[in-house]
Amino acid sequence: MAVWSALALAFTVFAIPAFAADNPLTIVNNLSDFIFSCIRAIGIIILGWGIVQVGMSVQSHDASQRTQGFLCLFGGLLIAFAKEILSVIGVI
Repeated sequence: MAVWSALALAFTVFAIPAFAADNPLTIVNNLSDFIFSCIRAIGIIILGWGIVQVGMSVQSHDASQRTQGFLCLFGGLLIAFAKEILSVIGVI
């Protein structure tokens, strides 16, 4: 019983209050920036893989691999610059 009492007293005495942010919109904006930075990183990885595929297709003279490489390259560009494209269109 003494241990439970000491534990309950410790929880009440050493409790740290959690302060919420003043503006909840800043939290949403920070989350949006984090998600778009993750999307940009994925787009840059796909862009790099597309460059590798185009280089390998030029070396091996493979037209289908070159097509896949260019599709991957342009898809990576679209994904990497998705936030800027959406802001130009006016969605964000």
